[in-house]
Amino acid sequence: MIPRDAWRQRRRTAAALLSALLAVCGFLPRAVSAAAVRHPVIAIIIDDLGNTLEEDRRAVDLPGPVACAILPHTPFAVRIADLAHARGKEVLLHLPMQAIDDAPLGPGGITLDMTRRQIQDTVRDDVASIPYRVGVNNHEGSLISMHPGDLAWVMQTLHHIGHLFYIDSYTTADSIAYQIALENGVPAARRDVFLDDVNTPRAVRFQFNRLLDIARDKGFAIAIGHPRPATLSVLEAELPRLAARHVALVPLAAIVKLQQRHPIPWPQSIYPLPAAAPKPGA
Repeated sequence: MIPRDAWRQRRRTAAALLSALLAVCGFLPRAVSAAAVRHPVIAIIIDDLGNTLEEDRRAVDLPGPVACAILPHTPFAVRIADLAHARGKEVLLHLPMQAIDDAPLGPGGITLDMTRRQIQDTVRDDVASIPYRVGVNNHEGSLISMHPGDLAWVMQTLHHIGHLFYIDSYTTADSIAYQIALENGVPAARRDVFLDDVNTPRAVRFQFNRLLDIARDKGFAIAIGHPRPATLSVLEAELPRLAARHVALVPLAAIVKLQQRHPIPWPQSIYPLPAAAPKPGA
């Protein structure tokens, strides 16, 4: 458990960094001081875009810098990317990766039986299929996200392409995708909240409030949702109220910068080494 004083210091550091970052990026006047940006900040990603036009357009129309994660080689991928970019939204490649339950991935998926060359070629092809992409996050991926070798091939390819960050969707508590991204020179951050694991307005609003609580505790937080009616309705209602709740919605790139100042440690091994046997006579 991190002491409360440490959390306060983290928030102060995050506020100062965010003030400078947003000013540089043009989101705030340069004259705004760190004291004016003491509100916690959040970023939101809408996943699984590209297959349905009506719901996807509604997601793109959400207020503020909500990021749009688009599945590769889907019927409306390019059109949604164009619309999102025109509205000033960040566009992400929503990279399909094999899950433990072997859920269908659709085109462009990364699976455990692929060779290094196959993974590299698939990642390059997927990235090229989404215009205006600035980052990548994983679709499914609970299996691949635990395998450092396959993850390294993915991240090395992203690093070679350049100018991309990675958001670990964190579909398993054993994920090491964030850490492997950093090891391979890819700026990264990790999801804190899924908004709509339970697809009802009440459940989505509960998770949205939980997102704000996490941001208040550590200074920043990331949520992922989907283009579902309950999710979109809650966000359409709640996002315009953020200022009154003293929370700011910011681009993902700003959160990635903040996360770099507060790296997440490696998870404990799921296969811990056995304790050493005591020496004779000890």
